[in-house]
Amino acid sequence: MDIIFLGGLKIETIIGIYDWERETKQTIVLDIEMGFDIEKAAETDDIQYALDYKTVSKRIIDFVENSQFLLVEKLAVEIVEIIQNEFNVPWVKLMLNKKGAISGASDVGIIIERGERKR
Repeated sequence: MDIIFLGGLKIETIIGIYDWERETKQTIVLDIEMGFDIEKAAETDDIQYALDYKTVSKRIIDFVENSQFLLVEKLAVEIVEIIQNEFNVPWVKLMLNKKGAISGASDVGIIIERGERKR
């Protein structure tokens, strides 16, 4: 399986359980790996057979900017479900970084992986 990735995708959203987090947008940073067979796209040089990462990123940005979740776990699962269901991606690995959420730590977040990664 081939991997298409989006790295360092920064999005502003309402995320968190504290009152101030419910009123102030925070930046999350996404790193996404998507398993996808690129053979036909490479053979034909035709975008219709590729996973259009621009379309994927626009969809994820729109979703995250217009959502309000309490937990990063819920947001991460929702993002992966969109990628798998709307873009027919069998395997996804997502790292969601809520930078600065913990005093003294530059990075904090969650990594989830869904689907079967075929070699």
